Amino acid sequence: MEVLLNRLHDILVYDASAPMLFNTGLFLVLFVLFLLVYHSLKRFRNAKMLVVIAFSLYFYYKSSAECVFILIGVCLSDYLLGLWLGRLKRNWKRRLIVALNVMLNVGMLVWFKYFNLLAEAFASITSTRFDPLEIILPAGISFFTFRSISYMVDIYRREIEPCRNLLDYTFFLTFFPPLLAGPVVRAKDMLPQIKANAMLSRRKTSEGLFLIMTGLIKKVVIADYISGNFVDRIFDNPALYSGFENLMGCVGFTIQLYCDFSGYSDMAIGLALMLGYRFKINFDAPFKSQNPTEFWRRWHISLSLWLRDYLYIPLGGNRKGKFRAYFNQFITMVLGGLWHGASWMYIIWGAYHGLLLVLHKTVRSIWRLPESMRGRADIKAFNIVLTFALIVVGFTFFRAPSLETVVMIGEQIAGNFHIDIAGQFVESYMMIVVAMALGYIAHMTPKTWTAGASQAYMSMAAIWQALLLAAVLFVVVQTRQSDLVPFIYLQY
Repeated sequence: MEVLLNRLHDILVYDASAPMLFNTGLFLVLFVLFLLVYHSLKRFRNAKMLVVIAFSLYFYYKSSAECVFILIGVCLSDYLLGLWLGRLKRNWKRRLIVALNVMLNVGMLVWFKYFNLLAEAFASITSTRFDPLEIILPAGISFFTFRSISYMVDIYRREIEPCRNLLDYTFFLTFFPPLLAGPVVRAKDMLPQIKANAMLSRRKTSEGLFLIMTGLIKKVVIADYISGNFVDRIFDNPALYSGFENLMGCVGFTIQLYCDFSGYSDMAIGLALMLGYRFKINFDAPFKSQNPTEFWRRWHISLSLWLRDYLYIPLGGNRKGKFRAYFNQFITMVLGGLWHGASWMYIIWGAYHGLLLVLHKTVRSIWRLPESMRGRADIKAFNIVLTFALIVVGFTFFRAPSLETVVMIGEQIAGNFHIDIAGQFVESYMMIVVAMALGYIAHMTPKTWTAGASQAYMSMAAIWQALLLAAVLFVVVQTRQSDLVPFIYLQY
């Protein structure tokens, strides 16, 4: 009995090597138990909310240990500052409260994410020595600080009223589905659902299960398989592989990142639906984009809109002339790259996308496709392929550990391509090719197909839904890697 209790204790306490994620067996077991309790309390709003908050805080504890107290501190700070802001009339006082909130949140980001990078840069400039500090990054800090900032700014802009119920606000900020890796949920979308005591329905449950299944397949069957068996090897040592293999590695990472991150978003949205709450979509077939501007309307939509509303527009947006608008967009993308982490590679990636957006808008302002050529299938296909190629180049910077790795990949592609090994590559990496093709083709299918599949699942009898879910879980278990592969965006 003592051995069993010790084993149970080891499973339930924080373990840095085994965080509790959506794709773990422990989460599945605990979520089913939590769901039973949640449904038994559906008539008791406050009790139900307390259970969700407790599960959310435990979920965060299992990913970041004592950092859960930072999350609780942000909840209390936002709640009190929000009430204070709502009572103030003078604009300069209101701006002061918003500035305080921004300084607190940005200050945390600077300390946890950027202190070592800034200190190393300063040491390099001053020719002094600096030994990086061992600073543990709280999981999801970028996401819940963004939610915090948007809440205060929306109150300042009088778009929402301050939340006067601490339980409601704590529920919003700690709600576990989007807590670690988004989507970036805004208070004006979530708080009304909380106040209305959103209720679960069979349709929401079925839709949520469908999204969870698709998310698991994207993450485990496609993203993790591509990563562990091919992409990581290429980026670890590009010189060992031909230019063709390096190119496939770059394409593979682009598909991996999409399946990994959109898979998390699908699961987060699905889990929220199973509790009665609906989030907006976070990805809208981004590889169908015909230009860089369209890509950022389809990729990580919640972050793109957040950067637009709380960074690009406050910088001046497009209200101060074309040049200033281009500059604001470029700076927004650079800061968006920096948001991903303390690495020059992320800054380069952000600057690259900023330049793409500026170039696209510049070209569009001085030259437009003749009317007779618009809408042609071949022009559309060319635009999609070109945009995808540009996106792949950008994500090579995103994934590479250093600029030297990118240069090495470029040299291999330019000088050692060897297209003649394509057949051998397909034969040797057959399952990798199948996984990549599955990820890309499934992404490119018409929306009506996905909607039809979702509708068909929702229309099934409960027994058939359960059997299909069991089949998907079986496939996931059979294909998962021996070691847990965290979601890529957990580090941001």
